[in-house]
Amino acid sequence: WVLIAVIVFLLSVGLLVLYSLSASGGVNYFLKQLIFASLGILAMFFVATFDYRYVQKYSTTLYFGTILALFLVLLFGTTVNGTAGWLSFGIFKVQPVEIAKVTLIIFLASFISKKKSELGEWARVIASLILTAVLILLVLRQPDLGSSLVLAAIWTGMILASGLRIRHLVVLSVIGMALVSGSWFVLADYQKARIDTFLHPENDPQGSGYNVLQAMVAVGSGGISGKGLGYGSQSQLSFLPEKHTDFIFAVVAEELGLGGALFVISLYGVLLYRIRRIGMLAQDNFGYLLSLGVMIMIFFQVMVNVGMNTGL
Repeated sequence: WVLIAVIVFLLSVGLLVLYSLSASGGVNYFLKQLIFASLGILAMFFVATFDYRYVQKYSTTLYFGTILALFLVLLFGTTVNGTAGWLSFGIFKVQPVEIAKVTLIIFLASFISKKKSELGEWARVIASLILTAVLILLVLRQPDLGSSLVLAAIWTGMILASGLRIRHLVVLSVIGMALVSGSWFVLADYQKARIDTFLHPENDPQGSGYNVLQAMVAVGSGGISGKGLGYGSQSQLSFLPEKHTDFIFAVVAEELGLGGALFVISLYGVLLYRIRRIGMLAQDNFGYLLSLGVMIMIFFQVMVNVGMNTGL
């Protein structure tokens, strides 16, 4: 019930802020999110009636089904903001990479728990890395750098939790640093620009650094108690881009202040703690790894989004 209460609180804060943005005219973000939130809660209770071990039987099928979906996106995907990551079905659009995140968690939890006794440590690491890399490369082709990093974080966290020896951990860290350093030479220009903006947003305040700087202004202008719902100048006057998605945390900080922002972060802290607790109480290794994968996915996405909004 603590987990459910936290989810309801997070949804409520999100809906409150989206209601504020919708009240200023334009798209009704509130109604759209209310529909999806209601469907999400119904789906959550429906899925909760099943034994989680049921999905383990179909983990391989889910993995290959996801690869197929990511291939279809490359062939028939709808482009949104420069990323061909959406499949359209009439009025509905589906983003397969979001399904891929959950599928990867299920697949890795099943693979690691099954192969722990069958494969040596290095064989398990390399095999799981190759299988994960297939998904990451397909997502990079869209191109969606952010989601590919989430997939990489899920693999890293889950493989570390599977019980690596220190020397293997050191070797993996060295390889990882070498790959990250070398990847600069294969990045597209827009991806290099994003990294440069991350380091020095003030160098191009009207171009690539605009989004981050406007978000930081919004966060700073909220002060301790905020400007009040509907009174955030950056968000309501549309200085803040993608205010209902990528920069929603900046809207929270501007309109609800430091208190509201810390409340949201605290809720995520409780959410992550409860997921970890569920994992520790799981009856088997699959359940433990499944919970851990979800915790890593949420933590990484929260960290990246809040970090981006605050210029960290």
